[in-house]
Amino acid sequence: MSNAAALNGEDFNPMTEGLRDGQRLSLDVTRLGVWDSYLMIALIDVMRRCHDRHIGVDTSGLPKGMAALLELSSRVPERTDAIKGVAHRAWLERLGESARSVWLDGFFLTQFIGESATSMVALITGRARFRPIDLWLQIQACGPSALPIVTLISLLVGLILAFVGAVQLALFGAELYMADLVSLGMTREMGALMTAIIMAGRSGAAFAAQMGTMNVNLEISALRVMGFTASDFLVLPRMLALILVMPFLGLYADLMGIIGGGIVAISFFDIPLTQFIQRTSESVHLTDFFIGLFKCSLFGVLIALAGCFRGIQCGRSASAVGEAATSAVVTSIVFIVVADSVVTLICHRLGI
Repeated sequence: MSNAAALNGEDFNPMTEGLRDGQRLSLDVTRLGVWDSYLMIALIDVMRRCHDRHIGVDTSGLPKGMAALLELSSRVPERTDAIKGVAHRAWLERLGESARSVWLDGFFLTQFIGESATSMVALITGRARFRPIDLWLQIQACGPSALPIVTLISLLVGLILAFVGAVQLALFGAELYMADLVSLGMTREMGALMTAIIMAGRSGAAFAAQMGTMNVNLEISALRVMGFTASDFLVLPRMLALILVMPFLGLYADLMGIIGGGIVAISFFDIPLTQFIQRTSESVHLTDFFIGLFKCSLFGVLIALAGCFRGIQCGRSASAVGEAATSAVVTSIVFIVVADSVVTLICHRLGI
């Protein structure tokens, strides 16, 4: 063969070294009974070497399946620039990008809050468009389904408050006032706060994941094409569900926390049950309950806004959905803590 080289066997690389430009390489592996991916890798390497040296390759001696795979692998050229190093950026550039991201987040969040407020006004005036069944499904998901975790966390918080307070009160022989500490702490502050944090991690992340997945599947775009707004059809049922459910969960958390404090008082400090109940009823007033209920409803609005906002803002990839859920939880907790601080300060200034 004057201008061709015949190959038999598995070792191809030495055969390509003696070829010159313009020659033709014939591949013949008909004597191989069984072949696997290692042979494919070797053949692809040989064909790449021949292509770089302008040597033709004859694949007529290959099985049909192998020839088809080789043709398929050569259709898309290999990208040499696919893997790039991480470019080093100056701290001023990173600071500017962070500031720009915060500014855009604030702008879009303000716009989203305005759209949600418009939807709430439309609901009050009877012009909102959403399916009532969605509201009931969200109430079921946010309410009864959350009772086990609310029970556990609230009971433990009541236990912790009682133990922490008892250590200090015991120095003055005033362990009985443990009931005041637990009942006031749960009704005014910890009941609403812990319930909100639980719902932020539970419902807020769920809202972001649901709406992020809908964004990935272009379902939100389809709703807009059909004339529905995302704030009416998606945000409003979730916001209403949390507004309605959060006060009941907050009351339930208050009860569980007081029960936890009572367990500590009765079991570890020998405080009679009747005295604990009496001190609790004397220290807690309706104002304390109303403040806790107001906080619960406010936290519900903030959790729904944060979860839905991050979900609608989600990118169209699987990793973006996870990032949206994480961001929703963080945003919700920040909103909750800031709002709780503001409400507590206002109550202190008003003397309530």
